[in-house]
Amino acid sequence: MEDLEKAILISFDESGRVESALKLQAVGFIDKIKESPLICSICVERLCFSKLVQVQFWCLQCLHDVIRVRYSSMSLDEKGFVRKSVFSMACFERLEGVDDESSVRVLEGPPFIKNKLAQVLVTLIYFEYPLIWSSVFVDYLPHLGKGAPVIDMFCRILNALDDELISLDYTRTQDELVVATRVKDAMRQQCVAQIVRAWYNIVSLYRNSDPDLCSSVLDSMRRYISWIDIGLIVNDAFIPLLFELILVKGLPEQLRGSAAGCVLAVVSKRMDLQAKLSLLQNLKISRVFGLVAEDSDSELASKIASLLTGYATELLECSKKLNSEDLKQTSMELLDEVLPSVFFVTQNCEVDNAFSIVQFLLGFVATMKSLSPLTEKQLLHVGQILEVIRTQICYDPIYRNNLDVLDKIGREEEGRMVEFRKDFFVLLRSVGRVAPDVTQMFIRNSLGNAVASSSDRNVEEVEAALSLFYAFGESINDEVNDQYLHLVLAAFLDERGIHHPNINVSRRASYLFMRVVKSLKAKLVPFIENILQNLQDTVAQFTRMNSMSKELSGSEDGSHIFEAIGLLIGMEDVPPEKQSEYLSSLLTPLCQQVKVELAVMESALVYLPLGIPCPPSLPTFILLIAAALIQVEVLLINAKVQNAEDPVAKIANIQQIIMAINALSKGFSERLVTASRPAIGLMFKQTLDVLLQILVVFPKIEPLRTKVTSFIHRMVDTLGASVFPYLPKALEQLLAESEVQNILLELIFESFSYFGSR
Repeated sequence: MEDLEKAILISFDESGRVESALKLQAVGFIDKIKESPLICSICVERLCFSKLVQVQFWCLQCLHDVIRVRYSSMSLDEKGFVRKSVFSMACFERLEGVDDESSVRVLEGPPFIKNKLAQVLVTLIYFEYPLIWSSVFVDYLPHLGKGAPVIDMFCRILNALDDELISLDYTRTQDELVVATRVKDAMRQQCVAQIVRAWYNIVSLYRNSDPDLCSSVLDSMRRYISWIDIGLIVNDAFIPLLFELILVKGLPEQLRGSAAGCVLAVVSKRMDLQAKLSLLQNLKISRVFGLVAEDSDSELASKIASLLTGYATELLECSKKLNSEDLKQTSMELLDEVLPSVFFVTQNCEVDNAFSIVQFLLGFVATMKSLSPLTEKQLLHVGQILEVIRTQICYDPIYRNNLDVLDKIGREEEGRMVEFRKDFFVLLRSVGRVAPDVTQMFIRNSLGNAVASSSDRNVEEVEAALSLFYAFGESINDEVNDQYLHLVLAAFLDERGIHHPNINVSRRASYLFMRVVKSLKAKLVPFIENILQNLQDTVAQFTRMNSMSKELSGSEDGSHIFEAIGLLIGMEDVPPEKQSEYLSSLLTPLCQQVKVELAVMESALVYLPLGIPCPPSLPTFILLIAAALIQVEVLLINAKVQNAEDPVAKIANIQQIIMAINALSKGFSERLVTASRPAIGLMFKQTLDVLLQILVVFPKIEPLRTKVTSFIHRMVDTLGASVFPYLPKALEQLLAESEVQNILLELIFESFSYFGSR
């Protein structure tokens, strides 16, 4: 046996000091012992004498595995021996023939050993109760008089039975469900009433002397309330005891919270709704309302918060499903009574499950959808729900610095809040549909109050108010307020948006403006001239040399403004003459802008490469495509002539220009540029001609090759079959100078797929 214990200790070693070969040898040795026909006797004997917790755990695990896997092949004597031995250990008794002085009691071991013993006993119950071992619970109850060790073990057995077999929180096989039903039916018939009586007596006796033990008893009891006879708990003895435990201030919070958990289990128990309403009335839950205000950060407050939310949820179900108007009215009166406390705990307490609160509030708001107009009390509830939403979506100021620099902690908190907020924004949209005026006024006031609040708080409050505004705006039907389009455009186009001095704000506004254009573009046709006029300097700044910010890239790199413009001028609603004018005739102003701001080119260089006539009178907007082409041409010429002066800046600017053209082209459909308005297609072909020269001048600059390849992708979609003559030249240059990469392979496959289908 000493060899077995040594082998077990070696196999459990995590210090790294044991050689791997020796550890493998030890594992092989104990695995061989497991296969012994005497393994049950060996394990029981070691459990009686070994004080090493590793050995105790290994022996209990062996017994568990043997019963679970080999039960059907065990002899009757072996089953009886294991049953008697395990039960005696759980009852704090010594086995027959074991010397009292030298023996060890498992119940004196650490919690994880007692939990493993409970698991072994529950495995026996799985196979033997009630057909073989019908008296297991009845036989155990008298041993509870031995005091705390046995009572604690009984709680662990009941918890293990719930975890391993009964609870529906875990996925069960069909066989397990059958066994669970058999066990519950037998317990209901045989011993549940006695167990409940034992719970009551233990809590009454030990509430002052051993409150932790009472908490364990109540936590076990809470698990069983859902399927035992509710009358065993809801009576003149147990309910007063539970509320007394909750309300007495001198008792430990853990005990009071456990009692609240039991009341929540009573409230949540499935039953006939009329009986449920009567139960909820008789609980007189209002007596616990004041507890949440005493210490909102306490564990007890969290438990009371869950109780009140569960109570309100059940009342809401009664109000929706009961047929009697009187009963509905009673449900709503009780609900009105508890709602202020629910709103308070949601804003001020740590609630175990925020999702359940949101679901309750969504259900509550849904009951108002058919009511018009809302009563004064209902409007008050709407305002309180909005305040709950605002409070819940606020960032904790403790993360302000992390979020400001967006370090690892900041990114994690941002990700957590993005996910956490989703349900609350769903609730916001639901409230907005029921009471739009109240919602708009609340958001307006939130913005005003946030800006006016103290500097140590207003960052989070302003962000929350803006998030509310944004989320609510996303849900509003775009057909409702067309008369305000000019105001929206003004906000986007002036210093509040795209022209904001902070480039981060400006680029974010550009992205949001693109989204607005994408959803409302048909309604923006009358505003195109004004929009283009206001964006003139922004476009020039984006495509100006050295304008690229190294800090801004990805989804908010500024190219969205070109996508927005492309969506606007690429519509068939725009007259052909105007569309052609926007894309082909405004060359001189752009040339002048390039000369003044960059002093890089001369007029001859500007107009000659394109061969586009310059009309005598031009609108004030910059020709987007032509501007980009001119700058590419000039940059290419300068790249050749000026001996690659400042090549990094030139490459960066060419990248900017390609991005702008690529984004701009997204607004033009193949049908428009090839069939209905081929002049537009011609402009894109000229653009493609110029951009392909980049591959000649900068054959080995991967960022440029990637950008050009991406643009060719776009042109395959935009120009259709008319792009085919350009592909051999493009592919030849791309394949000649670098390894075949994914984006190039995609282009080749896309071309084959596109033209092969035609």
